Amino acid sequence: MQEQAAITAYLKYSPAGSLSSDDPHLLSDPACEDLLHSYFSTSKNIPDVSNVSDISDISTSSAVEWSAASYERNPLHPEQRLHKTVSGERVRSKSEAIIAMLLHLNAIPYRYECALSLGGVTLFPDFTIRHSVTGVLYYWEHFGLMDDPAYAKNAGSKLSLYAANGIIPSVHLITTYETKAYPLNAGMIEHLISYYFLDSAV
Repeated sequence: MQEQAAITAYLKYSPAGSLSSDDPHLLSDPACEDLLHSYFSTSKNIPDVSNVSDISDISTSSAVEWSAASYERNPLHPEQRLHKTVSGERVRSKSEAIIAMLLHLNAIPYRYECALSLGGVTLFPDFTIRHSVTGVLYYWEHFGLMDDPAYAKNAGSKLSLYAANGIIPSVHLITTYETKAYPLNAGMIEHLISYYFLDSAV
């Protein structure tokens, strides 16, 4: 279940203790609140995990500055950004909120829907991620409606555009997929983050 996966992923990066409805990280994201509310305990003893430097240090100040700098964002359909993440921004889906949460909790700098020009076409990748050691940029596209034929066709066209411009899936383009029957697994997100950003300087 997506609810249990979100709990497991969150607890992996949180200090030991009971989930609480006072936890600012969970309750700052309405998606997480909706998913996990029934699992909250009434304990008031959960430690504060707001200082993510205890989890993972970003190795260079330039990475911090890059993450905090202003950038051109996707101006289309802002009303669809319904899900508030642990870092305070709004994204378009619960799955994107979980990706954002795990990037944030691992202190991996990223930008959400940052403009990228490819062959005269402007795309807005879901996540543009800077490797905190090498400085290399990666892009993460989550395709969440793959059981919709038109959506799947557009996803294929987008992947072709990336590849035609030297951004190759599984090299510097990370992709995840889901359908109604097969929702995104938080364990897969963790695996990808570990492989690309934590295990070694890819």
